[in-house]
Amino acid sequence: MAKHATTSEPIECPSADDMEDLWSRHSAAWRDSAQITSQWQDATNIDPILLKHQVTGDFWKVLDSLEITLLVGREYEHLLLGMSHYDKPHLSYMPLPHPSGIAVDREKGIVHVASTRNPNQIYDLMPMSGCTERLDVESDLPADKPLVPVRSRFMPGCLYMHDLAFIDGHLHANAVGHNAVVRLNDDSSYTRVWWPKCIENPDGPTFGQNHIQLNSIAAGENLETSYFSASSEEMSNLRPGDKDYPVDKRGVIFSGATREPIARGLTRPHSARIETTTGTPRLWVDNSGYGEFGFIDGGKFQTVTRLPGWTRGLAFCGEVAFVGTSRVIPKFAQYAPGLDVNASICAVHAVDIRSGEVLGSIVWPYGNQIFAIDWLPRMQTGGFPFEVAEQSRDCKTLFYTFSTNVQRD
Repeated sequence: MAKHATTSEPIECPSADDMEDLWSRHSAAWRDSAQITSQWQDATNIDPILLKHQVTGDFWKVLDSLEITLLVGREYEHLLLGMSHYDKPHLSYMPLPHPSGIAVDREKGIVHVASTRNPNQIYDLMPMSGCTERLDVESDLPADKPLVPVRSRFMPGCLYMHDLAFIDGHLHANAVGHNAVVRLNDDSSYTRVWWPKCIENPDGPTFGQNHIQLNSIAAGENLETSYFSASSEEMSNLRPGDKDYPVDKRGVIFSGATREPIARGLTRPHSARIETTTGTPRLWVDNSGYGEFGFIDGGKFQTVTRLPGWTRGLAFCGEVAFVGTSRVIPKFAQYAPGLDVNASICAVHAVDIRSGEVLGSIVWPYGNQIFAIDWLPRMQTGGFPFEVAEQSRDCKTLFYTFSTNVQRD
């Protein structure tokens, strides 16, 4: 933050050349579309190496057959990625400060993304639906109808928002910094609506500091039919982030109805989700510290597949689960007792939930951390405005003329 200089001494008048240089720098600042859309001045400095990727198996074929666009957040690299397949693979991105949870309203075509820096933000994005008519430029609706930001809401950084999910028609977030789940209101306020019994004491619930890493939401129709994952079921003097914080087999899944654990024995669980493709609702979760993906049955975690990395990020489409893996940051290696830290990779894997077979993967060799995965129908959007291509689109014109409220006859 710039400090205001005050002095009683006379200030030497600048020369015309000094003022011209100052005005030129001011005029050139904040001209790049990536800076404006992300509200982040360094957004123009995304290292291209972070976007280099390789694909194994039938990854593109899976996306094509499902007719979806996959949305992926890489939080530590401050990137949102979009992947779809029309006649060929289509990859796109948008810089965003530390994206964590992603929640998609597929009926309205709205994507909500949590940006977890201080202060926290919620970004809302929508597919471009047309172009504003102008006399000075010609523009047409891009075939991929990219997602463009239409709103951001600032929230207190102490919420430390992780997962996002719709419950009973309202957007909710894990307020990890409050050991609670909050309903996010349109006016940038929030309401605590759920917390586990373990944070309660004679003086009331402990909302003042993160104690249990309550970090994901398996959304049901209401809070009572939802579930929430955490790294611990009790508060202690050691808190998440402490190098000695115990994690192995300490993770739990809380019931929304009882506010007590219904499953134990997990290690740093993430991305709990309820899936109904098989007919009966089933509770799935990433057992991150062991690189596992599976479901809860009779209070026990049942492994469906093990993957090469810290499993986090999970979305279902039909009988395919898209599961993220991340590298393990060396200073957090103690949180991954079941992983070969040096062999962990940054990737998204398409997994057959019936057999556990990995159908295909996309790997970012220089990637780091994946947090959230979700999707939209390919017909709604092909991804984000900035393309991973040798000849990318003119984003300056796109953001000059885009519209999200075109009324069609």
